[in-house]
Amino acid sequence: MTEQTALPDAPGTEGAGAKPDVAVVRDALGVGVAVGLSGFAFGVTSAGSGLTLAQTCALSLLVFTGASQFALVGALAAGGNPLTAAAGAFFLGVRNAFYGLRLSQLLALPRAVRPFAAQWVIDETAAVALAQPTRRAVRIGFTVTGLTLYVLWNLTTLLGALGAEAIGDTDAWGLDAAGPAVFLALLAPMLKDTTERAVAAVAVLLGLPIQDLNVLGDDMNQQCAENSTQAKRDGALAHLLEDVSILSANGEG
Repeated sequence: MTEQTALPDAPGTEGAGAKPDVAVVRDALGVGVAVGLSGFAFGVTSAGSGLTLAQTCALSLLVFTGASQFALVGALAAGGNPLTAAAGAFFLGVRNAFYGLRLSQLLALPRAVRPFAAQWVIDETAAVALAQPTRRAVRIGFTVTGLTLYVLWNLTTLLGALGAEAIGDTDAWGLDAAGPAVFLALLAPMLKDTTERAVAAVAVLLGLPIQDLNVLGDDMNQQCAENSTQAKRDGALAHLLEDVSILSANGEG
């Protein structure tokens, strides 16, 4: 990683590590299009969790980090507190700050451009940029991936939110798995040696026991169930009292 800090700027850098611009663009477009299309799944999931069209689109436009967006709408759909859901999504997105620390060295962008580039610092742009051998290739890979992904993600988010009603039960389609599946597809090719694969396998094994942990917790779920049951009982009691009052009135008449 240390060697990459001083990347050459020339497009045709001498050496075996040089990569044609067209190859960088091809790889960046492949990642951008493939991941960008999964924004449809987010749009459907977000609309199904109760967010409005404007709220769903605002998340993709302003937050623009799929894992955090899926985590936020998933927590809200499960009945979680909005502040708690937002905090969880925020901490999940903190990893992008670490990507930024590394990419700032490799991209070496002018200060005026950095705030705009920061919006595109996500898993996919970092993966493509870090795989490039020269600074020119890093910039091309980052820009093409970021632009393609940002446009497609927001467009498919809009289409997904608009089409949520036509799809019906979003849980039956398993669209919430789109985010993890995309992340896995990006991660798998990067596991090149035994140590990296072993670490990934251990992480999977550690994650399996907690994948079904309830967002609300047992106590809150029990309370919600009791409240729901009580509401049904109250409703039934109200109808019974209403019927009794009607019968009494008829009897008096």
